[in-house]
Parts: sequence; structure tokens; C-alpha cells
Amino acid sequence: MSTEMTTPPAAGPAGPTVPQRADFHPRYTFTEISTIAKARNRVGILLYNTIVTHLPSHTIRQAFLRAFGAKIGKDTSILRGCQVFDIDQIRIGEACSIGFRVLFDARSGICIGDNVVIASDTQIIAGKHDPASPEFAAVLEPVHIGDYAWIASRATIVSGVSIGRGAVVAACALVSKDVADLDIVGGVPATTISRRPESALRYRPKYRPLFY
Repeated sequence: MSTEMTTPPAAGPAGPTVPQRADFHPRYTFTEISTIAKARNRVGILLYNTIVTHLPSHTIRQAFLRAFGAKIGKDTSILRGCQVFDIDQIRIGEACSIGFRVLFDARSGICIGDNVVIASDTQIIAGKHDPASPEFAAVLEPVHIGDYAWIASRATIVSGVSIGRGAVVAACALVSKDVADLDIVGGVPATTISRRPESALRYRPKYRPLFY
């Protein structure tokens, strides 16, 4: 467990257990961002998504993300081709494995616990628009993912969702509501399929192959 992260239950006895970090401050409006911060954010997004994400070096890619405000724990890997938005709103714990071409749209913030596996081509989107708004107003809601969660390939997690500790999201699922601890969900929209045993949560999925 990283020293800067704890995972107490969310509000309510049945709520998913999600990371609580002192350095995670979800963004609910763009008006709080200064012009300089917006420019820096845009430069980081453009450079990472067009150049840095394709460099075959974990060290360089993660150093770049940290330089632009992301917090990434020890032994975590983020493989090539990932796309990011609002780098300063990304928080990832220790020993997480992030696959190829994952999208982190962190407009309101994405907070991920320890020992989490997110497979390739997954999309995590912490923002949307109000279809009833004449201005097509942005609605910013953070996404939380608890320790030992496993998000399988091509799943989509939309804004405001919390994925509980040890939960599993099946491939190609669309998650539009909270997932309880240890639940296995799948489908469009995702519904509960079964439960995972607590005894399974003993691994540390460090995966950092050379040049990946």
C-alpha cells in the first residue's frame, strides 16, 4: 500500500471502497483553472498524446506525466499508446498495470488505488455534457477505482462512477453506475454477474516489460 493512500469505505454501508487521497481534488468546473494552468495543461496533453506515449521507455513516459502533475505510485506501468486529458487530475497507486491504448479522460479527476489492472483499449471518462443545456454545458464528475480492481479490455467507465475494491469489469462492458466491492459485472449497461472471493486479493500485478 502506498504511504499517501488509504482506502476507507465510501459513505454508506453498501458503498464501494475507493481510494481516499489527500492529494486528489476533483475538478467540478473549468472556471477555477488559471490561464497559465490551462496553457500548461494543453501543452502536456499535446506532447504526451502525439509523441511521449509512443516512446519505448516506461521511465520517460511516467517522468513526463509526473512533471505535468500526475501522481503515480511505485511499480506501476502505463504501456505505450495511452491517451490522457488533464494530466494533473490523474492519481494512480502502486503496482498498477495499465494496458496499451487506454484513455484517461481526467477532466474532473481519475483516482486509482493499488494493485489495479486496467487492460488495453479501456476508456475512463471523467466528464460529459448536459444534453438539455442550451450551452451544451460540461458536467464534471470524478471516477474512483478501488484496490485490486480488474477492468478488462475495451470496457468503458463513465463519469461519476466508483469501482469498488476487488471488483471486476468484464470486457466491452459499459459501467454507468457504482460497482460494489468484489462484484463481477458485465454487459451494456453493466450488471452484476457474480462475486469474487476476498481470498483472491493477494497479488501484486507488477508488469513492466522492456520497451513496452
